[in-house]
Amino acid sequence: MKKTCLVIISLLLSLSALLAAATGCDNKGPETVTKTLTATTTTTLQTSIIETVTATTTETVTVKVMTVTDDLGREVTIEGTPSRIVSLAPSNTEILFALGLGDKVVGVTEYCDYPEEALSIEKVGGYSDANIEKIVAINPDLILAEDLHKTEVIPALEDLGFTVVAIVPYTLQEVMDSINFIGMITRAEAAAEQIANDMERRIKEITDITSVLTEGEKTSVLYVIWHEPIMSVGNDTRIHEIIELSGGINIAAVAGEGYPTLALEEIISINPQVILVNVEDYEGGDISLQAILNETRFSDVDAVVNGRVYGINADLTNRPTPRIIDGFELIAGILHPELFGDIE
Repeated sequence: MKKTCLVIISLLLSLSALLAAATGCDNKGPETVTKTLTATTTTTLQTSIIETVTATTTETVTVKVMTVTDDLGREVTIEGTPSRIVSLAPSNTEILFALGLGDKVVGVTEYCDYPEEALSIEKVGGYSDANIEKIVAINPDLILAEDLHKTEVIPALEDLGFTVVAIVPYTLQEVMDSINFIGMITRAEAAAEQIANDMERRIKEITDITSVLTEGEKTSVLYVIWHEPIMSVGNDTRIHEIIELSGGINIAAVAGEGYPTLALEEIISINPQVILVNVEDYEGGDISLQAILNETRFSDVDAVVNGRVYGINADLTNRPTPRIIDGFELIAGILHPELFGDIE
């Protein structure tokens, strides 16, 4: 029996030494947790005496900590891999699902309607009026916000100890950057890179063709956000960028930045070849399109005469998500069917 016990003790001490050596080389993380590893052997003698030997060692558990700067210039520290995420913008919700993280999304806004699975997730308020109490009850470990939340919502959530990251892309490149950024902070880098690379490829397929068009070959476009008064897109918007890259000329660009309003007389004078109108995906969501089609003073405008007034799903152009490339391809096909007739 003594010989047996000595062998067992020797084996266990060797095991302890190996574990200590292995963990001693791991210096990645700042947090050390002591765990008791118990190896037990039992020898039963005729007298029913039971002997137990226990070995204890310490190993290092690494918790990944990341400090990032969000789109509002705020430094935010994220610990570990987020598993309970609240999205305060439809665009962020779409990106999370596109990254395969839908099962980690525990709260969304009332306007988060894509993909369909988002409709069944707990609602935490509207677009700008987040319900702080509901968010507290959900207890997320990551909240994705946007620019309109910077004054009240973000400070309130941070005061309560929540981790909040603002995502505010403006250009197409920034949309792709934001997808990679969200992928990084959620540890879904590979999926994000694949999506962003695919978007970049599809953009290039169009711009390789449109970049050589002369001014005379480009199509003049009026993009209508709203009809009363007619609100269009200025020269600093993503939709303006899409129009220009699609081989179009945004007639509202001369009106400046943001979303300028245009007089009917001004539009008639410019005489756009194509009119694109935002259409929302709900009953009555085509009100602006119908208003433009029924505007008798537009009867001599080229776009109306030639039947080139189109409703555009607003989510495909307004939301900074992977689907914006679908909108890009759609607009390119409308402006230049002779070049992109194969785009669905």
